[in-house]
Amino acid sequence: MSSRDSSSAGVVTVDVLTAKKLLDSGYAFLDVRTVEEFQEGHVAAEKIVNIPYFFSSPNGRVKNDRFLEEVSAVFKKDDYFIVGCGGGGRSLVAAGELVNIGFKNVKDMGGGFEAWVANGLPVSYPKA
Repeated sequence: MSSRDSSSAGVVTVDVLTAKKLLDSGYAFLDVRTVEEFQEGHVAAEKIVNIPYFFSSPNGRVKNDRFLEEVSAVFKKDDYFIVGCGGGGRSLVAAGELVNIGFKNVKDMGGGFEAWVANGLPVSYPKA
């Protein structure tokens, strides 16, 4: 684990193959990408929620100030879920913030959706 970001301390990162096994065993998936990214395709999971960590704006990405509140409205502190994003950076920071406020069973998916796709794992596309 990297020590470059103290907010990620205590976060367990798993690879996409392990993440797939965990999802198959009942874990939920929290996709923290933007709504636009999510709509272009996402991890195929039985239980999946999209709560963006950042929003797209004319000036670039801005942090979702209600992220922790929105996640806390969906998940309990002892729920089992994996946090994923596009490449692994956002999810690590987001998972760290969740661990810091008391979530116990959160795992970060290393490599993000890019690694998921590269490994040929199932993808869902929202219905048009």
